[in-house]
Amino acid sequence: MNSRKIGYLEGVAKPIVKWAGGKTRLLKHLVPFATDKKMRVYAEPFMGGAALFFKLASMPERRFEKAVLCDQNPELVKTYVAVKKSVDRVLNALQKYADAEDRRELYYATRDQIPHELTDVERAARLIFLNRTGYNGLWRVNSKGKFNVPYGRYKNPKIVDPERLHAASEALACAEIRHVDFLEVSRERDEGDFVYFDPPYVPLSSTASFTAYASQGFGPADQKRLVDEMWRLQSRGVRAMLSNAWNDETKRLYKGLEVEVVYAPRAINSDPSKRGEVAEALVRNWKGART
Repeated sequence: MNSRKIGYLEGVAKPIVKWAGGKTRLLKHLVPFATDKKMRVYAEPFMGGAALFFKLASMPERRFEKAVLCDQNPELVKTYVAVKKSVDRVLNALQKYADAEDRRELYYATRDQIPHELTDVERAARLIFLNRTGYNGLWRVNSKGKFNVPYGRYKNPKIVDPERLHAASEALACAEIRHVDFLEVSRERDEGDFVYFDPPYVPLSSTASFTAYASQGFGPADQKRLVDEMWRLQSRGVRAMLSNAWNDETKRLYKGLEVEVVYAPRAINSDPSKRGEVAEALVRNWKGART
């Protein structure tokens, strides 16, 4: 096990993007379950902002030997890979955005770029810039996969953040980062591994959904595949934890599993009055109290 502290900020790596459903404010609930035992591999098949991974990777005694992170958003995956392998080049690429005189005009020109025509470093800088300056920090794409969030209202967004990116790069050094379906990662796990699922949530209403961050979406059939995988992992002796909304549908889905209801602030909503606390389900496939 690697027992040294990492990176900057007294060894604390933090998310480098603001992401819908990010778990920074739920870490006090998540960390105790993820640290009661050491693990061989930590897997996070819906990495998003990867708040739990960065927290665990920053602990004085790292709780895992290796991490596997994946997501269905190709731009997010390219960003993490570039930050892991070429963090200084990403920082250099970000500087042009920070130095721009007309940041709004640059924002829309950048938004219109075709990502696959860029290098991985350019794609990473593009995502970070759009994430830091777009409206409400959202990442949303249309059915064709085109990013379509309007320019935000930040007075002085921190576009170039060397300390945070260097700390993240060092934390990611132990991680395999992949653009695959969640089952491809979880089915490789064996006893002694730990899986944390943070999927797009079951909508709280028929009109509410956070699935637009990736053009493929994540519907009821996918939610069922996920809960079936929780049970399959249990049969293999693999501990798995899952976060989701707490409503009638998830009560039905997770019947028989260990469920704790926690309350989390909803940070991303176009209506500030709807950013209050909401109930979320913290689901496990093993019994036992937190230490």
